[in-house]
Amino acid sequence: MADILAGVASTDLRMHETLDSFEVAFEQEAALERRRRAQLRQRSADRSRARRIHTTQKHGNVSFGVLLVALTFTVIVVIVIMFETLAWLIA
Repeated sequence: MADILAGVASTDLRMHETLDSFEVAFEQEAALERRRRAQLRQRSADRSRARRIHTTQKHGNVSFGVLLVALTFTVIVVIVIMFETLAWLIA
């Protein structure tokens, strides 16, 4: 009878150790998954920030080009009108 109780106690102890090891492994896996998700969120935020910066710079370059063309066109129109007026006054 004592051998049977010792065998049951031994099996119960091994089962408890196995459950503890599963629990520890699950906790480690959960912590790893949380870190992985945090890293993915951070990478996603970094990519989004980089896209926004790129878009802003691209928009800024286009705006500067339009401003440059508008100023150049204005200078040409003013010079032409000024010389036309001067030629009209002299004639």
